Amino acid sequence: MNPDVTALLVQWREGDSAALDALIPIVYADLRRIARARLRGEPAGHPLQTTALVHEVYVRLVDVDRLTFENRAHFFALAARLMRQILVDHARRQRSAKRGGGDTVVTFADVLPAVSPNIVDVIALDAALDGLARVEERLSRVVELKFFAGLTIDETAMALDVSPATIERDWAFAKAWLYQRLSS
Repeated sequence: MNPDVTALLVQWREGDSAALDALIPIVYADLRRIARARLRGEPAGHPLQTTALVHEVYVRLVDVDRLTFENRAHFFALAARLMRQILVDHARRQRSAKRGGGDTVVTFADVLPAVSPNIVDVIALDAALDGLARVEERLSRVVELKFFAGLTIDETAMALDVSPATIERDWAFAKAWLYQRLSS
């Protein structure tokens, strides 16, 4: 873990808005990598591009008051949640504008590498994750951190304050549960 990131997160949590300005250049490349991965399944010419998604996350981070980040993993957990919300909001706007057409899709191959790469409607994925959260909130968070933030097993374990073995079990269960819901 980069101590500069943690120190800046602490300063930001304590109300130093300049800390966020110093933090963003440090994590920008990681945010772009995550955004690029999430947008990979978008149709060509899609108006929401990597840079726009990262900038929208930044705008939403600035609007959040008094966050409690303990470390880099917690920061990326929030970024993942924000990216999910942005993609779902965008998909809903497109769907309502085109009366059901133009659904925003993301690849689900990262989650289910054993099957051929599928395209999943981000709204359907969001609904499935909400359903999974009703079964077990932590399972939904594991998918959000792994799929939307691209965190490793260890980083996800740190963010959720559980063991890596627990995350591996949760990840396996969540993938199977989501596969069943999304393939029907």
